[in-house]
Amino acid sequence: MLKNIGTLDRKVFESFLGTELAVGANENHGEVEIIVKSNSDIKRLARELGASAEILSDRFAIISLPWDSVDDLLSHPAIIHAELPVALVPHIFESRRDVCVENVWSPDGFALSGAGTLVAIIDSGIDYRHPDFTNDDGSSRILYIWDQEGTGTPPSGFNDGVEYTEEQINAALASPQPYTVVPQQDVLGHGTAVAGIAAGNGRSSEGRNKGMAPKASIISVKLKPGKELSAVRNTQVMRAVKYVFDRAKELGMPLAVNLSYGTNNGSHDGNSLFEEYISDMAEHWKSVISVATGNEGAAGHHYSTKVKQSERTTVEFSVSENLTSLYLVVAYDFVDTFNFQLSSPSGMSSGEITGDNPSVVMHIDNAAVYLNYGHPTPYDADQIVYIQLMAKEGAVPSGLWRLYVQGVNIVDGRIDMWLPTVEDVSNGTAFLRPTTNTTLTIPSTALRAIAVGGYNARIGASAAFSGRGYTRNEVYVKPDLVAPAVNIVSTRVGGGYGTFTGTSMATPFVTGAVALMMEWGIINENDEGMYGQRVKAFLRKGATRQQGTTYPNPIWGYGALCIQASMDIARQSAISSERGRRDLIGRRRG
Repeated sequence: MLKNIGTLDRKVFESFLGTELAVGANENHGEVEIIVKSNSDIKRLARELGASAEILSDRFAIISLPWDSVDDLLSHPAIIHAELPVALVPHIFESRRDVCVENVWSPDGFALSGAGTLVAIIDSGIDYRHPDFTNDDGSSRILYIWDQEGTGTPPSGFNDGVEYTEEQINAALASPQPYTVVPQQDVLGHGTAVAGIAAGNGRSSEGRNKGMAPKASIISVKLKPGKELSAVRNTQVMRAVKYVFDRAKELGMPLAVNLSYGTNNGSHDGNSLFEEYISDMAEHWKSVISVATGNEGAAGHHYSTKVKQSERTTVEFSVSENLTSLYLVVAYDFVDTFNFQLSSPSGMSSGEITGDNPSVVMHIDNAAVYLNYGHPTPYDADQIVYIQLMAKEGAVPSGLWRLYVQGVNIVDGRIDMWLPTVEDVSNGTAFLRPTTNTTLTIPSTALRAIAVGGYNARIGASAAFSGRGYTRNEVYVKPDLVAPAVNIVSTRVGGGYGTFTGTSMATPFVTGAVALMMEWGIINENDEGMYGQRVKAFLRKGATRQQGTTYPNPIWGYGALCIQASMDIARQSAISSERGRRDLIGRRRG
């Protein structure tokens, strides 16, 4: 039986080219990119199909192959599950004191700086010329840069981009024309700001604006953008995660990974291959992956309700002007059956849409509408319905759209919907009666990653924009904790500093804190198991919690980052463990 590719049958795939449902298509080369989970030799399978495979781990890979070979791939017994890529966007929108780091830096405290650890910034690139990423002698603190959109020699195991080594970066810094040596540049400035918070050393400000782990080594991946400059495929992120883990293992360094990108395209339950891969890699090596929860808390991009048997519910959402496309993701338990009907601002209707026709292409006013009913996977019992609106010319009709939901055969009745992130469509596109919870972006929903929300440290209040938990059906408690996210001072492209807002800026506080904990535990040999879920546990336990608030909390998680409290708990745990070990040895000798 033909397997399903991320809820989209290959036979319909070509008609959806250019839509969110086919973001993995390479129209110039007639190929499609597919994420696969396999129980066999993927490279051998790829050779048999005339495809190329990039191995991400012992279970995951990205396969690029001609459209005509997709059926052969999906019907192969070695393929457990396959999904199409989706697009992600960066979450752009006196904090060191608020995260309690001064005493952790102090010689009279823990005297930590991140030395010996590796901080990975998977983002829009990095301004490697910024003084805060160089040592006092002018040499670079960046060990590697992989520019995924560059031209040259890619890292081993990958097909695209160019890798620059520490030696090449230092040669560029010494050159009067550095970009002729290492042409990688951070056009958006997002990655540079994130890197400064996690690991900048503050050289441009005499240490006043240094990041959390100022002596950590840095590895940067500049993600390859899609048609929109800020959007990237999740497959690019997966490649980047594999790459930084490979380099960390080769260097023998504990790894703190920062990922400040996300998407609303999915069921938000942690069960897609993308989310599972992030969670799976968080168990590899001496590592921790921290992910931003996104800026969707107040965006009005999530709607949830209960629909009864034979009930007809109207879901209204506004579409702002000048949008050429947008999507709507609908998720519910497969045990339920719903029919849908879509109506444009002019009142033109799609007519009733049922699951009897799993893939539909229709035209409503100036919009081409692509609708696909997904199917349960081996890891997810939900039904996912993707609806994509694309302007036939100009823009999608702006104004009030309505989606009518008819309960046909209802057991559970809960239905969730998401519009694209605010970075995709702005606040002007929103549900009229939104649901603020379950506004985490993917992959912060991955189980073993640390999901980081944001708060306004100056007033001690939650940030309205911060993505809120929990995951769909409250499968996992997310976020894990929050960090400062409003008017954060950090490194700016071209030198100096700027102010930045968003959960993108909260996440590197946690990433840097992770590096400090790894230095104390692994590098300084106080606790060689200081990585993975152990680090998450100490960060949760040491988080600051307000009186009168119930924890864990969909907004605050387990509380606000306080690295000193987490370090105090970790040190006491190490003392207790050593005392217990000695007592056990004494009893055995006795």
